[in-house]
Amino acid sequence: MMDWLQRFMYGRHGVDQLNLVMMLAAIFLTIVENFVRGPVFFLLFALAVLLFVLVVFRMFSRNEEKRRRENQKFLTIVQPVTRWGSTMRSRWRDRKVCRYFRCPHCKATLRVPRGKGKIQIKCPVCKTEFIRKT
Repeated sequence: MMDWLQRFMYGRHGVDQLNLVMMLAAIFLTIVENFVRGPVFFLLFALAVLLFVLVVFRMFSRNEEKRRRENQKFLTIVQPVTRWGSTMRSRWRDRKVCRYFRCPHCKATLRVPRGKGKIQIKCPVCKTEFIRKT
């Protein structure tokens, strides 16, 4: 049944992270344009259509290497934001059992258990020792 689709998509780029983000942005613009009137409506509409066309173009493209480079460039730009989000998620998850401190010497982030009172913390990176209350 879906054999024709597999044969059609063979050698084509398909969906990657950049395509997903552009698709979500186009959907978001389409939703926002329903609440706006005037010249801004046409601008948002044109931008959403442009994003949809670009997504379809990238999805069906046979220039795999160029699409892969575009996606890799996008990922290197977005990586600091995703890393920060991951860090904040784990800090939120551990908020009841751990405290986070910065080493005064090398600025490394250190995780120590909560509720131990005043403890001496030794940085594993630069071996600096400092005292903090947990």
